[in-house]
Amino acid sequence: MQQGTGNPPSSATAPGLRRVAIDPLSRVEGHGKVTLLLDEEDRVRQARLHIVEFRGFEKFVQGRPYWEVPVMVQRLCGICPVSHQLAAAKALDTVVGAQALTPTAEKIRRLMHYGQILQSHALHFFHLASPDLLFGFEADAARRNIAGLAIAHPDIARQGVLLRRFGQEVIHATAGKRIHGTGAIPGGVNKSLSDAERAPLLADIYQIIGWSLGAVELARQLFEKHLDFYRDFGRCAAHTLMLVRADGAMDLYHGGLRACRSDGTTLFDHLDYSEYWEQIAEEVKPWSYMKFPFLKALGDEHGWYRVGPLTRVTQCDFIPTPLADRERRAFLAFDDGRIATSTLGFHWARMIEMLHAAETIKELLHDEDILGSELLVRGERRERGVGVIEAPRGTLIHHYRVDENDQVIRANLIVATTHNNQAMNETIRAVAEQHLSGRRLTEGLLNHIEVAIRAFDPCLSCATHALGQMPLAVELVDCTGATLGNLVRDCAA
Repeated sequence: MQQGTGNPPSSATAPGLRRVAIDPLSRVEGHGKVTLLLDEEDRVRQARLHIVEFRGFEKFVQGRPYWEVPVMVQRLCGICPVSHQLAAAKALDTVVGAQALTPTAEKIRRLMHYGQILQSHALHFFHLASPDLLFGFEADAARRNIAGLAIAHPDIARQGVLLRRFGQEVIHATAGKRIHGTGAIPGGVNKSLSDAERAPLLADIYQIIGWSLGAVELARQLFEKHLDFYRDFGRCAAHTLMLVRADGAMDLYHGGLRACRSDGTTLFDHLDYSEYWEQIAEEVKPWSYMKFPFLKALGDEHGWYRVGPLTRVTQCDFIPTPLADRERRAFLAFDDGRIATSTLGFHWARMIEMLHAAETIKELLHDEDILGSELLVRGERRERGVGVIEAPRGTLIHHYRVDENDQVIRANLIVATTHNNQAMNETIRAVAEQHLSGRRLTEGLLNHIEVAIRAFDPCLSCATHALGQMPLAVELVDCTGATLGNLVRDCAA
């Protein structure tokens, strides 16, 4: 925690306001910070989430041959590389004319993706979020971490590790490596499974389903224990966006776009995502390297929305695996449905999705198509492709243009955390007003802000992006440490 009167770029402050920074955010993927502006009575006047790292993958891929892109873009992240690989491969399927994949390629990709969902959700819930949920938001920070969890709750910590390891083994079998594999390529995949690769996964999958059920029950127990607090923590009404199958079911690999207003009414449904820009626009703000998307029909001020597990579980018509759908219905009915709009409801919904991923993996492992040999499809060459997938954190969009020399000439990525940008800012503002305003700040109170951000499971590395000039500060220092000069470029609007 840092306190002072300095301000982040373009944060205009009135005299008497004090700045508090949570820098860096902990137990999230990537680097970010939160700044709070407090008045003389410690009332919160402003709360902002800042993304302070910049990554330029949309420029890196320009000039590269399109077939390199699925391997390149997954370097955006070591936590969700499969999501980027698959979204890019889906976009480039269109470029190579693969309008429909072979059954083997489709199911191998799905198996890879649901392995990714399982391992990522396990990592977040057990390693990053559960210390807050099990020990309390204001517990001693020396204990409130994965090491403390392993000491106090060894069985829970162990199951989290083994659940994640199983998901990684699924990825290894389908992509060739646990991290940054090469399995998905434009037009299909480059390998199927062998019986030898499938057998150990089949041997373990029923235990994995059992542990996933236990994780859903653990989430439910936590909500029962802290109902009033969890229900209202960081609550704010949000529009939503997600993919759904043609029949309205949850489908984390493919579907049409569904957007609902905060009052539950439908804005659009089963929209062909190949022209997503007709409905979604993006703006930039000078105090963050992350874009701010919004639904065009609702405008830039009110059109922000939320994606991810909480949206998918509450806005789909059903989940197409029996155990997960049973748990979805129980979640929606809990507390007369009010908990389903709570920010902390992300955690419960995430565990329901992990169970769905485990059930789907079981179904795919029993499908003989995953052992097939027809892996690739080609067709009429095109210059543009859009791929959309439901990554662990939410809707992920990859969009590429390719020239006649097979080189990428344009790329645009909108990742899940970017979709959630304004929703996270609204949530931390609500938490700051609920729990911090007018109180003497402590590490435990500030952790409430981090808990709110962690509920979204943000991947800040994936989300960084800038248009135009970036704010920049350069300081010239000689060999003795003396400052010779400095230059500041502030891109305040």
